[in-house]
Amino acid sequence: MTRAMKLIALLVVGLLLLSACAPPAPPQAEEAAPMEEAAPMEEEAAPAEEAAPSEVVFFSTQFAPVEEQAKFRAILAQGGFDFTAVEEGPLIDQLIASKGQEAGPIDVVGALHGTFPPLAREEVMANLIDLVEDLSADREFAPAFLETARLGAEDFVYYVPWMQATYIMAAHRQALDYLPEGADLNALTWDQFAQWCQNLLDQTGQPRCGLPHAGLFHRFLEGYLWPSFTGGMVTTFKSPEAEEMLAWARDVLWPTIHPQSINYEFMQEPLLSGEVWVAFDHTARLIEAFNTKPDEFVAFPAPAGPKGRGFMPVIVGLGMPRNAPNPDGAAQLIDFLTRPETQGQVLRDLGFFPVVGGVDFSDLPPGVALEADAVTAQASAPDALPALLPVGLGERGGEINQIFRNAFDRVVLEGQDIRTVLDEEGANLQALMDETGAPCWAPDPPSEGPCQVQ
Repeated sequence: MTRAMKLIALLVVGLLLLSACAPPAPPQAEEAAPMEEAAPMEEEAAPAEEAAPSEVVFFSTQFAPVEEQAKFRAILAQGGFDFTAVEEGPLIDQLIASKGQEAGPIDVVGALHGTFPPLAREEVMANLIDLVEDLSADREFAPAFLETARLGAEDFVYYVPWMQATYIMAAHRQALDYLPEGADLNALTWDQFAQWCQNLLDQTGQPRCGLPHAGLFHRFLEGYLWPSFTGGMVTTFKSPEAEEMLAWARDVLWPTIHPQSINYEFMQEPLLSGEVWVAFDHTARLIEAFNTKPDEFVAFPAPAGPKGRGFMPVIVGLGMPRNAPNPDGAAQLIDFLTRPETQGQVLRDLGFFPVVGGVDFSDLPPGVALEADAVTAQASAPDALPALLPVGLGERGGEINQIFRNAFDRVVLEGQDIRTVLDEEGANLQALMDETGAPCWAPDPPSEGPCQVQ
């Protein structure tokens, strides 16, 4: 009888095990659907609205403040998604630590461009080139940002561009009467800009162009002048083209700039006061002028130089780890966040600008709409040359800013010899690259090891 009882018990246990293996799926499958049960990425994805928030694990370094989280969650909820705010360092550490796992903990990563190079070196990110091609069938990404997302690779896309912030130009409408003959405001060259400033000085009797020398002027040098005239930032720092550019800035441009530029931090204030009629600055430092008097100002892209229309975007991308547990759900989320209507809502509610065309700006505050048109035109220009924020310098990021400032100030403000200054500051720049081990970033070509000042 004891043996019979044991046989009965074994049968019961076997039945229980069989029932446990039968559908429905276990709870874990609700968080990360097995790949064989999900629709293949190359097939038409199910509408994002049908996905439950728990199905896609989305970590973002953006929108961490509590008030921004609430606004962003409201946008995500429209597609059935949610997100977790995280700091860059712990995010990178978690992704690298989990790269050996068959199914990792994260489906989608939302982060600044500078977050992706260390992840690329560790080979933890999936190639999204096919996803970009699929998405491009019904939305137009800024080509310059798609190129940046390759991180220098030929056939690998590390992230899908998500959103951007940047620096643009602003002008009083009355200044337009002084544009050089034949100049296109949306396609100016730096020579035309200097001539415009000279016209304003000659015909109004006062310098009317201003630059934020006490503010984010280093970004003007790193992202606009050097790339536009030399084609690079670090590698071409002391090139003959840089020498010619500094001579032009000293002899042609700076004499037309308002002398109070030395003290300007935010250009919206001198614009509103009428002290300056034409200016360059970050979108956040111009918005008050555009919002206060939208009918009196125009926004337009930065001018171009011999090597292109250098500009400095703050690019945010959406990447997918190689071991994302739900890649198809991740693709749906990326699709949702890059739709023109979603991009417009992020701009309206959170202040980041679109990276795709076709966004409706009609319901935006007038000032924001002015900036959005200029930002889009700048990024989509055929000669656009994105110059990214410095990458890989860690705590010493401020040193590169000072090196560029020193080069400009020593030549343009103090009248020192250009070649001597470029050689000395170039040596400082090379030492910084060598000591930090920072590889080159766009617009400089990728490097093996520290970026080299040539």
